[in-house]
Amino acid sequence: MPAQGVQSLSSVSNPILVAEPRGGVPELTDTPAKFAAALDDLAGCSGPLAVDAERASEYRYWDGDDVIQMRRDGSATYLFDIPALLKAGCHVQDITERMPDVEWILHDAAQDLPSFAELGLRPSRLFDTEFAARFLNMKHTGLAACTAAFLGLTLAKEHAAADWSARPLMRDLRNYAALDVELLIQLRNAMDRQLKASGKSEWARQEFDHILARGLAPRPANPEPWIHVSNITKLGADRRALGIVRELWLTRDYWAQKLDISPQLLLTDATIIEAAKMKPRNKRQFAAIKGLNHRVVRKTGTEQDKMFARYIPVQEKVKKHVWRDAIKKALKLHHSQLPDLMSYKIHDGTSYHKSMKYWRTHQPARYVRLEQMRRAVAQISQDVAIPVDLIIRPRLLKEVCWDEIQGTAMIDRFRERGAREWQIGLVSKSLLAINIG
Repeated sequence: MPAQGVQSLSSVSNPILVAEPRGGVPELTDTPAKFAAALDDLAGCSGPLAVDAERASEYRYWDGDDVIQMRRDGSATYLFDIPALLKAGCHVQDITERMPDVEWILHDAAQDLPSFAELGLRPSRLFDTEFAARFLNMKHTGLAACTAAFLGLTLAKEHAAADWSARPLMRDLRNYAALDVELLIQLRNAMDRQLKASGKSEWARQEFDHILARGLAPRPANPEPWIHVSNITKLGADRRALGIVRELWLTRDYWAQKLDISPQLLLTDATIIEAAKMKPRNKRQFAAIKGLNHRVVRKTGTEQDKMFARYIPVQEKVKKHVWRDAIKKALKLHHSQLPDLMSYKIHDGTSYHKSMKYWRTHQPARYVRLEQMRRAVAQISQDVAIPVDLIIRPRLLKEVCWDEIQGTAMIDRFRERGAREWQIGLVSKSLLAINIG
């Protein structure tokens, strides 16, 4: 077992600002000739590959990569213009084919790996600096916070929500993109030393392998994607309200995909929830919900406002009657046609109740066992200085308690659901001692 806690990280009250890449601000790599030269340079260097990606998801429906940034020790920094390279007939997957055994360094890899896989980019090894920060029990895990803590350096980060699909790409945006990989190699090495010092290196490696495999796997189809509308839980068991959410989400998604615009620029999640609560049935009630009657406006007081302004003509193509018709449709549905989110369906078709109040009132034995397990995992978390949600997925505890699984069958269920061996080794003894009441 690793040492309790981790060694103190660098404490820098005034980290040094890195405002530009050491090699200057790169241009986009957007032609076959530039792409071939970049691959030759990267493949000719040694060590891991620092990688990041930018997407225009706040503006466009398409969530593919617009820019992918890469650098290695000894190489320049490259900003691959993915749409331009694909249009020119370049095989982007040549990146991994030229460097098949190179470790990729990503910050929050789960965000980027699915879109990489769609491009045929399939790294064989991974180091995730964001996950490493969480594993080392850091409170703030953003890239700038990590470089400040481990390297005493911080990054100029003003353009996180830019429209990366716009061309030509402004110099400030190219600078921002290049900085995302400027310090990743140094950060990875510093974090690796800390993981080894705290006895967590092998555990982290298992997690990196898991993140990589999961990120490159085909994206599972979500039969009910609308349930992820922000703050939907505020509607509780109001099935009519949930029906309105579903119809508005489906309508919004149809138009967003048709017009290639971010769904949130057509209708915000907050407006969907407001409409679901109010259930407007006439023109006066409908008019009272401003978000259904006015174009979504984003005001940042920055250059970003000009980026949003480019989408005004697209927004205006969706008339307000579209939302009114969707709400009317939901209000006319028979009760049996309305959704019910109180149960969460798990892989084998069984379910557990999501409400802890229901557990406590109607399933007290299951509830007591779940609470005992939670306390045991919380103690383990404190002992090894790893956040409790990384020790074992909370859903797994609910599942085995609801299904009244114990003994070796419980461990088998953990493994079946994807728990890693280091997790099983940590929790087995404590959780096996907690029996069904």
